[in-house]
Amino acid sequence: MTPSSPLKLLAFGASALALTACTTTGTTTSVAAAAPMAAAPMVERSQAEFEADREAILAMVGEYAVTFDFSEYLAVEAGYELAEDKTTPAREVVYVIEDTGEYIALQHLLLVGDPTSPVVIKHWRQDWQYQPERLMQYQGFGTWDMVAVADADRAGAWSQTVYQVDDSPRYGGIATWEHASNAATWEPAASYRPLPRRDATIRDDYDVIEAVNRHTVLSWGWTHEQDNSKVILRDGETRELVREHGINTYTRTDLMGDSAAAEYWDATADYWSDVRDAWDEIMLADSFTVEDDADGTLLYGPVLSEGQAVFYGAKDTETAFAEAADIIELRVTVDGEAVSVD
Repeated sequence: MTPSSPLKLLAFGASALALTACTTTGTTTSVAAAAPMAAAPMVERSQAEFEADREAILAMVGEYAVTFDFSEYLAVEAGYELAEDKTTPAREVVYVIEDTGEYIALQHLLLVGDPTSPVVIKHWRQDWQYQPERLMQYQGFGTWDMVAVADADRAGAWSQTVYQVDDSPRYGGIATWEHASNAATWEPAASYRPLPRRDATIRDDYDVIEAVNRHTVLSWGWTHEQDNSKVILRDGETRELVREHGINTYTRTDLMGDSAAAEYWDATADYWSDVRDAWDEIMLADSFTVEDDADGTLLYGPVLSEGQAVFYGAKDTETAFAEAADIIELRVTVDGEAVSVD
């Protein structure tokens, strides 16, 4: 393929990124900064249960024909008119990029365009941590807090932390996997997350989604269901605007052009590792704020472009990451202070 400018490549895949929904989350009501009245004992999973949990998470790896399907169904605010349903097909490859036993990181890559010679767009990432001590919670308006998880709530549980296409944070939740004979399900309680890009680029009538995020792993693939409430946080009050149901269906298949995903990741893995390390350092803080616009021109677009420059050989990893670090420093504050990214 003839190399193109990173911005043109990103524009080529913009419709897929705008319409595909980055997943939701949830946090339990007992996840809080305050200590419980009395410490409950840690009751961990049996080895068999722990291995079943890992198998369910790792079963999400592979090649998939994906359908992103979202439907608003209940207008809560008087006079609100339901938006049109949005259904978008996609082709996606999911890799394990790290597995230490109690921590598993899964990277999603979109294949866009010609099936035989697709353009690869880095998509969302999901990290799974067994019995986490801290959990990321979105507060609205670009701010996230890191909160302690009580021992009783993390015992035997896994957190899922979801990251955006530039590895900046999106949301997190915690729950225990439930295993049946033909399905494994992980479902945390509702929590806030930022607007999905499918809405953020075209509307400004609400501020956060309060979502229940349900993953179900099946013999033929997996699904990601979302019970969403679109919520307004304005004028000192919280109001529900509309309710929406979403289901992202991942059907396991043999994708044409999947070698392009491997080529992209082989070329850019070190760059994205450096970017992840930078965000991990930021998330050691108690609170951080990230600035971007709906189209991603301030943060996610430029950081993705640096990755494309590495892929096409226009920049080496060190140079590209230095540029990305400068971009992140301009858009992130930690505990109210400017951040330094090494």
